[in-house]
Amino acid sequence: MNRLAHETSPYLQQHADNPVDWYPWGDEAFTKAKAEDKPVLLSVGYSACHWCHVMAHESFEDEATAAIMNDLFVNIKVDREERPDVDEIYMQAVQMMTGHGGWPMTVFLTPEGKPFYGGTYFPREARYGMPSFQQVLEGVIDAYRNRRPQLEKMANELSGSLQREKLAIGGTPDDLNADLLTAAASKLTAAYDKQYGGFGGAPKFPQPMNLEFLLREYQRTGSADLLDMVTFTLQKMARGGMYDQLGGGFHRYSVDAIWLVPHFEKMLYDNAQLSRVYLHAYQITGEAFYRTIAEEIYDYVLREMTSADGGFYSATDADSEGEEGKFFVWSKAELDELLGDDARIAVEYWGVSARGNFEGHNILFVPNDEAVAAERLGLSVDELRAKLALIKDKLFAARTQRVHPGLDDKILTAWNGLMLASLSEAARVLDRADYRVAAERNATFLRDHMVTNGDRLLRTYNHGIAKGNGYLEDYANFIDALIELYQTTFDEEWFTLAQALATAALTHFRADDGGFFDTSDDHETLITRPRAMQDNAIPAGSSMFARDLLRLVAYTANADYDEAARKALSILSAALREYPQAFGEALSAVELIVMGIDEIAIIGEPDEAKPMLDAVQKLYRPNAVVALFPTDVEGEASIPLLNYRSMRDGLPTAYVCRQFACKLPVTTVEALEKEL
Repeated sequence: MNRLAHETSPYLQQHADNPVDWYPWGDEAFTKAKAEDKPVLLSVGYSACHWCHVMAHESFEDEATAAIMNDLFVNIKVDREERPDVDEIYMQAVQMMTGHGGWPMTVFLTPEGKPFYGGTYFPREARYGMPSFQQVLEGVIDAYRNRRPQLEKMANELSGSLQREKLAIGGTPDDLNADLLTAAASKLTAAYDKQYGGFGGAPKFPQPMNLEFLLREYQRTGSADLLDMVTFTLQKMARGGMYDQLGGGFHRYSVDAIWLVPHFEKMLYDNAQLSRVYLHAYQITGEAFYRTIAEEIYDYVLREMTSADGGFYSATDADSEGEEGKFFVWSKAELDELLGDDARIAVEYWGVSARGNFEGHNILFVPNDEAVAAERLGLSVDELRAKLALIKDKLFAARTQRVHPGLDDKILTAWNGLMLASLSEAARVLDRADYRVAAERNATFLRDHMVTNGDRLLRTYNHGIAKGNGYLEDYANFIDALIELYQTTFDEEWFTLAQALATAALTHFRADDGGFFDTSDDHETLITRPRAMQDNAIPAGSSMFARDLLRLVAYTANADYDEAARKALSILSAALREYPQAFGEALSAVELIVMGIDEIAIIGEPDEAKPMLDAVQKLYRPNAVVALFPTDVEGEASIPLLNYRSMRDGLPTAYVCRQFACKLPVTTVEALEKEL
């Protein structure tokens, strides 16, 4: 076993018995590199990454390759999910050197940590115009020994180009206007795939942040075309092979343009964000389809991705028994054997064939509407649904007997925040007490294990150990979740924690030019302080935090929050207009500025005030925040929106305000709806 045996990351532990003398990221490795004058080989990946497994099997488990690595390099293995800062810095470097990036990422560094050569996957044998990994190792060490001055010059220049102290991309607060939103929506519309939904071609990613922005734009403009783009995309995704038709939950992305063949890993962050989009589509349309998909995702996460103490796990692997997707695919013969006469229903409904649609097997998908399938089978739609419920149960039970994909059971604060936010919102929208209980358990777990000193966060938890400085995305996503949980429970503890974390984030992450760094001012010093502005698989931390701050302003009237949010967004305004597909979260935050926020204070017991709460919360109102207190507030409250509020005539009473200027209080649902 090498040094990774003591790590809590499942990805690092996967490499603990490699013959490679791996070090975790840290001073020990760089001290050794300096003392022995060896370059550092940095390998970055994550547990659910298929090609990471391939490279590990081909090279890192190979004695001959490991001998070269151990003799010539100091080798560091990093889980990108635990260390997004290291991943961000060196991924930027690889993209500058090669024009593309991905995982596994292989980067060669000087003993000072400066990158000079890199790439992604390197094969065991040279093929497809790619050198073998051993050839790469030999070429790198030759350059390091024989062309050192040129190599160090390039490393210094590349490191300099990674600096992010000043972004200098322009923009003012005046640029955050309705015209910007319209222009961004227009560009997203131009990239829309009218035939299959989504944006662009293969590979196709779900892009939940952009779908959320388009729902907000529909709310702002009333454009039916924008709503149709989102709902059509949601239908196509949920009927495709990217969605687990038996167990619920989405795979990472589709390798094709039609949502059929996925990369089979399931990530918590995708399911957190997509469940929320489907929930919002249900709020807008009232169509049961969207509610069903949202509930199937929540139920999957609570069944398979939740620890005994309420934390949410990170991911499940794409592979099982060494084969990608083996757990999820079916042959027609298997269905015939398991289902008997009902096999014809499964074959018709899920597009199953003897040939298969994936390496001789079938990924289940829904090629036709229920009505079409029912007609072909000679059934009513209700009869088809009843049959499918039984068939799904039978197939799901059979699937549980298979070898399951590996589980990455580390618990990340940022990703838990995404899931907690969605689950908290679903609890009140769908009147699901079980979702509320799960949300409160998760928040309690995060509070007890991931919060230190009352206002600072840790990044990762596993095997009873919480560690790692929290990143901006950890603060931003957890604050968002706490605001949502407060609006479901009206337990002020959650709001108080949200405000404490926001104040700490402003103190420790703010940049001089406006906006925020990804790492705190007391974080480990790296070759640069990373500052990722674009959304990736999860929202950019700075954009989510800006949206948090704007919502906290609506509760507190804190001018510092407002100024910080507007500065962070204004320095991006030119980029938002030009490349909206990379800034969906920031655009949603801008929409809050353009449209303003309804600040709603309700005084009354939650049960008695529920009709009022439902009037506010059941419909899609992305620009509304709610505070509630059960009795009259005689003076100043811990939430300033509640200051001096009282009931009228002993009835639950609602105050609808904007920038703390309020309309007359109302005591009926009809009057409240009119004011909204």
